[in-house]
Amino acid sequence: MRDSPALAESRRFGTRRVPVLRPLGWLAAGWSDFVRCPLPGLLHGLALALFGAALFWAARDHFWLLSGAFSGFLLVAPVLATGLYAVSRELQRHGRARLGTALAAWRPRDGRLIVFGLLLAFAGTGWVMTSAALITGFAPAPVRNPIEFLRVVVLAERGHLFEIWLALGGVLAAPVFASSVVAIPLLLDREIGVLAAVFTSWRAVMDNPVAMALWAALIIGLTLLGMASVMLGLAVVVPWLAHASWHAYRDLVDTSGLAQRP
Repeated sequence: MRDSPALAESRRFGTRRVPVLRPLGWLAAGWSDFVRCPLPGLLHGLALALFGAALFWAARDHFWLLSGAFSGFLLVAPVLATGLYAVSRELQRHGRARLGTALAAWRPRDGRLIVFGLLLAFAGTGWVMTSAALITGFAPAPVRNPIEFLRVVVLAERGHLFEIWLALGGVLAAPVFASSVVAIPLLLDREIGVLAAVFTSWRAVMDNPVAMALWAALIIGLTLLGMASVMLGLAVVVPWLAHASWHAYRDLVDTSGLAQRP
């Protein structure tokens, strides 16, 4: 049976296996990029921190919506970091970058990143709606704020609503993570189709299941810390993780067989 064109395109080049603790090295390299060119990262981070604060204010009395919205944020965040991948690429190529490097990455030269962004947005919206329906439909009491979410959902004496909520979130988040963890920087960096980039991302995850599970846990943990600091920590966490994600892609994917994008 012949492979699909996208799968065949993906197999033109290889993925690499990395040590289990290699994600810590990605964080170190990402921090170095952030320090070398901080302005684009700080602007990205501040924009997302302000968005998070506005979302919290708008949904302050509807925590059932807020909890899903912040979870959905983790699904769409990779495409929002496209400009910072470009900064890391420029630092790697030429040793310097500027704000214009990040802004240029958003110019619509083709529709591949737009298509991928829309797919992630649909996934995030689907989770927000699912999360809201689950909590409002099955919680034994109204959930309007974090304390009520903790008392009514997390620490409920009866039922398993919190466990079901987490399980459904994991069922959605795991394939999205596997599909996007290296796909977006790959689309930015090389001439490759969207489906081929997704297949490559899955291959990288399947080749490194433990290391990628650690990477996912680090992303979630640092993002939660950023949110817990009244969103201000996102100004640093977002660019740090974005630059680190570029180095994850460069470690995991052997792109020597693909044409480089300018």
